[in-house]
Amino acid sequence: MSLPDLPLIEEGGKFQFSIDRGGTFTDVYAVIPTSPPTPLVTKLLSEDPANYKDAPTEGIRRILSKYDTPSSNIPYTRSICINSSKITSLRMGTTVATNALLERKGAPVLNLITSGFRDLLEIGNQSRPDIFDLSINKLVQPMIKIVSRGQTTTASAYLTPSITTYLTSFLEGFDEDLKKNANISFMRSDGGLTSVEKFQGHQAILSGPAGGVVGYAKTSYRKKSSEEEKDIMPCIGFDMGGTSTDVSRYDGELPIVFESTTAGVTIQTPQLDINTVAAGGGSRLFLRGGDEKSTSMLVVGPESAGSEPGPISYRKKGGLLAVTDANVVLGRVIPSRFPNIFGPNEDQPLDVVGSTSAFQKLISERSPAQLNGMNTPEELAYGFLKVANEAMCRPIRNLTQMKGFDITTHALSCFGGAGPQHACAIAKSLGMNKVLVHRYGGILSAYGLSLSDAVAEVTEPAREVFGLEAKGVEVEGSKEKREERFKTLIEKCKEDLKKQGYDSENVEIHKYLNLRYEGTDTAIFTGSKSSSTFSCTDFYADYASSFSDHYQREFGFDLNRDIIVDDYRVRCVVKGPGLSEIKDVEDLGEPPKECSCGTNKSYFEDGWHEVNVWDMDLLKPGHSIVGPAIIVQSISTVVIEIGCVAHVTSDGDVEILVSRSKSSAEKDKEEKEAEEAKEDPVMLSIFGHRFMGIAESMGKTLARTSVSVNIKERLDFSCALFDPEGGLVANAPHIPVHLGAMQSAVSFQIKYWADKGGMKEGDVFVSNHPQLAGGSHLPDITVITPVFQNDQIVFFVASRGHHSDIGGIAPGSMPPQSTTLIEEGAQIVACKLVIDGVFQEKTITELLEAPGKLPNNFGTRNLRDNLSDLRAQVAANTMGIRLVRELIAEYDLKTVMGYMRYIQKTAEISVRTMLKQVAGKMGQTLTAVDYMDDGSPIKLQVKIDGQTGDATFDFTGTGPQVLGNHNAPPAVTYSAVIYSLRCMVGSDIPLNQGCLAPITFIIPKGTLLNPSADAAVVGGNVLTSQRLCDVVLKAFQACAASQGCMNNLTFGNEEFGYYETIAGGHGAGPTWSGKSGVHTHMTNTRITDPEILERRYPVMLHAFEIRKGSGGKGLRPGGDGLTRVIEPLTPLTMSILSERRSRAPYGLNGGGYGQSGINLIERGEGEERRIINVGGKKTTNLNVGDKLIIHSPGGGGWGAEGEGGEGVEGVQEKRGGGFIPVGNGSLATFTETQFGV
Repeated sequence: MSLPDLPLIEEGGKFQFSIDRGGTFTDVYAVIPTSPPTPLVTKLLSEDPANYKDAPTEGIRRILSKYDTPSSNIPYTRSICINSSKITSLRMGTTVATNALLERKGAPVLNLITSGFRDLLEIGNQSRPDIFDLSINKLVQPMIKIVSRGQTTTASAYLTPSITTYLTSFLEGFDEDLKKNANISFMRSDGGLTSVEKFQGHQAILSGPAGGVVGYAKTSYRKKSSEEEKDIMPCIGFDMGGTSTDVSRYDGELPIVFESTTAGVTIQTPQLDINTVAAGGGSRLFLRGGDEKSTSMLVVGPESAGSEPGPISYRKKGGLLAVTDANVVLGRVIPSRFPNIFGPNEDQPLDVVGSTSAFQKLISERSPAQLNGMNTPEELAYGFLKVANEAMCRPIRNLTQMKGFDITTHALSCFGGAGPQHACAIAKSLGMNKVLVHRYGGILSAYGLSLSDAVAEVTEPAREVFGLEAKGVEVEGSKEKREERFKTLIEKCKEDLKKQGYDSENVEIHKYLNLRYEGTDTAIFTGSKSSSTFSCTDFYADYASSFSDHYQREFGFDLNRDIIVDDYRVRCVVKGPGLSEIKDVEDLGEPPKECSCGTNKSYFEDGWHEVNVWDMDLLKPGHSIVGPAIIVQSISTVVIEIGCVAHVTSDGDVEILVSRSKSSAEKDKEEKEAEEAKEDPVMLSIFGHRFMGIAESMGKTLARTSVSVNIKERLDFSCALFDPEGGLVANAPHIPVHLGAMQSAVSFQIKYWADKGGMKEGDVFVSNHPQLAGGSHLPDITVITPVFQNDQIVFFVASRGHHSDIGGIAPGSMPPQSTTLIEEGAQIVACKLVIDGVFQEKTITELLEAPGKLPNNFGTRNLRDNLSDLRAQVAANTMGIRLVRELIAEYDLKTVMGYMRYIQKTAEISVRTMLKQVAGKMGQTLTAVDYMDDGSPIKLQVKIDGQTGDATFDFTGTGPQVLGNHNAPPAVTYSAVIYSLRCMVGSDIPLNQGCLAPITFIIPKGTLLNPSADAAVVGGNVLTSQRLCDVVLKAFQACAASQGCMNNLTFGNEEFGYYETIAGGHGAGPTWSGKSGVHTHMTNTRITDPEILERRYPVMLHAFEIRKGSGGKGLRPGGDGLTRVIEPLTPLTMSILSERRSRAPYGLNGGGYGQSGINLIERGEGEERRIINVGGKKTTNLNVGDKLIIHSPGGGGWGAEGEGGEGVEGVQEKRGGGFIPVGNGSLATFTETQFGV
């Protein structure tokens, strides 16, 4: 962009630069040494190799050339190093480390680790990043302690050379005196500045976006003259850039987390809680699905056009249609006011004609029915814009709800080049009434650097129990010990800042303790409320109460347990420039015409408007602008939507008051749509986001409010939304084996209670019976709540959680040798858990303890956790009901119900299309058979109607029910089929009842897959379900066999029980090799970190590594299984429930078999040492010194080596070009570990 003319600089004046190098643009905030100093902003492309090597260097060169050369005659040409004599300060945030991590272009590293754990960082916690991706690109997943610490250490070694190389290259662009002339500092991920010498890879992951958080925190969270401190609204930071959007929250303290995931790698270091989602101005636009009679879905992202080739409007070869193009077509970005930096010579404006033509081309490729009347480029572009806005609303809702905050009490502080174009619409959708846009909003990350603090911090691990002190009991020596520890850490921090050139007397000190409740892994860094002393009572008042308040708010309950301190932390800060309070100004009303740069034709919800375009540089404090209107800043555009009013503050920023009331045009449109209930592709996509958002929010509520390790930490649960008949509407992809099963449970309760007076508002229902009530196995308890509107049931919400114990003959309720259902625990066919809003504790307690009345059987061994988790499931359902009612209030019941059906139909069409393609390629009859270890066959014949896409899945020929526990109820078969179909469709379709609508099931009674009501089934859910997936995928020739097992291990004694599932090898496919050491198909739960395992339980983990060579050979080799070796430190009872111990995972198309698994006990030493084969299903005792060795199966290979092959993969819908930005932050970490996406 061109630089403005300014007065000559003062003699001897020095320049200050703050630079944010983003993925698409590099933003520069400079202070020019005129009299008085003049702030200046500019922007240039981050990548433009045809014109310059490094964007930050180029930005500095342009400014010095423009403003210094006329007075100093110093040349600043690209061919020579920049003379640094006129630079006094240089602050920078960079994406170098992030890009090196995303692109895997760091330095080679050597990992030194204890023998037996060489593959630990690759295994991570075993979960896979996308549960529906058969060609798993498994990135290491987040875990605490040794895994995350090891990943952080490795990441630092991997990335620091990239940082060093970049810094060396950057400094080479200047003369050798730069370090002497200027104070050079770089932004760390925690929002603090550090010196060049101390800037390391693992601290630089969020270097770029951190400046934006500091920027909005210091500019938005400020008191007005007329208000009190308590009236300051907390802010949601909304930084919408070219490739992604960063979301964060600020309420007076920077939001620091100490473990976060970026590009699949866990970094355990202080960093701002910035949650990145793959949605930005460069997000690509697609029309997907639909046929001659049904609408397509508008899909935004996650692929991004990036800066190369960029959106079509950027005028680069190969440009891709993106959100920016929609704004250009709609007149929300004005080319004449946008920098002329496009085209081969960087001198052309945005290409409106090219973008318009691209939308017209999309229209011409679809039938009128598929677009439902959207027949102009602007209508289609506006539709995509609404979908994009909803995609960005979803993570903001999730971020606040996950932390227990009300989004409507926040202001939306919006920045980034694209953010102000979307902010009003997003605030409207979220129910927020205020939007803040800083005058430097387009480059707020760079401006934030100029306001940032210099920071040094140090953390020291500890292991102290504070339970006695919290109860008022003084512990001898503890006060002095804490004082000394903090004093030592403070001195280290001060010395660090002193070396960076700061005065230690100006240091602000913050002290924290990392606290958690005994028996949990959820630790929270907690600051003192007030006192700097550390007596017993002060600690309780300052730290324990702060911790308790935080825990209560975030998780919805408190625990009466001892408090443990895991770490001491000190953060020393040298404050950056501060800003005064916002002064009240006189209301000047609408600006005079002299402040206008004319009008512009812009598109809003009711069509085209000729709107005023106001020049921000000409507006004065007190001016008010009523929407629709546009305000143009030097480097961004602010769109004022209909019903919104913008006010210019005393600082020259923009505060927009947002009205949620709808315009008459909006109301007329919605009333017409409600009357006609016609399917609209825009609303179809929006409702897809909203329905899924409800299921996700339920899951976050359940994780927050539960107490058991199984649900809160292993995340073994699922939440879903259902139609009035019990059909699935939206199921957040938590645990795959639950995907299709819960709808059977809901349908059963509807039928059961219909004969008993029906369901009433205020009642909540509970069940777990696999054969009679649509359950999966007894530990999975389902809680179901009807949603009433006008005295009618309009939806159901349900949550299913795996309870760690519900009674039965073995601890953990997973007995390997059960033969009847009653041996596996409490059975609940139908029960009211809540009646008229009252939790029925006595009734449910009697049911859970009922097995204990039988000989050699037991009731639940952990009633307290059962009751707490059931209450959490009720709370999750209550959240779902609230969000459903909000959705109905926002649109109306008829519209919501209509789109519930349309969403189901969309999924149905996608599956039918895939099945018709399969029939055309592979024939209309597909068959497959596989055998359980006991020889029981699972036989499948699929008959497809090539015209309609209907299919019959016929399991006739499957073996009879067994006198064992690997019988599987029909709901498990439904789950396996819906999961397999969703995998084979290949595109991101809604997951609901529509996926099964084309499918007819034939599952003969009395077989392994449809056993009698009293048959044992605990293994069917965790073993047979895996083999079902193998059989379905084999019939479609989609994938070789995976490990076919979950390797369920339990051990314990009278005092405790522990349960885990162990990963194995994934089967290979036509275009991918199987992944090693990953959970496959029907499970995706996490495994306990080795350090936590050994700290919490009396065992030693000797090995956890990949079983090299256990995958099948082939053109595409299968994934390897794992080896896990555990030694008890006290006598324990062990149970193993596993499969594929005798029948190896098969390959396809000539691929080799994977190796079978084997379970061994090593007992004795020397000549007495012996290895005992335990078998696949066994309960036995382990003595001190014994070693349990589990070798999990590998996956089958695909294709003979040297040959090719193709199965159903050839007909899957594939994503287009571009790249997919990777999320990070606490929300991404939670989502990735809970949902696997």
